[in-house]
Amino acid sequence: MALSISLVLVLGILVVVLIRAKSVKPGPAIVCVLFGFFLASTSMAPNINRFVTSIADMIGQIRF
Repeated sequence: MALSISLVLVLGILVVVLIRAKSVKPGPAIVCVLFGFFLASTSMAPNINRFVTSIADMIGQIRF
C-alpha cells in the first residue's frame, strides 16, 4: 500500500511539473487523470497493479 501511495504522489508531482512547464496543458492532463481513474475500476486494474508491483520489486532488488 505504501508503494502505491508513493507512486501516486510521484506521478501527481510529475503532472504538476509538466503543467507548470507548459509541456502539458491542464485540459489534457485532466483527461489523462480521469482516464487513469476510470481504468482503475476496470477488470484490467489487477493486472496493471501486478505489473507495476513486479517492476518496483525488480528495481528494489538492484544492488549498487
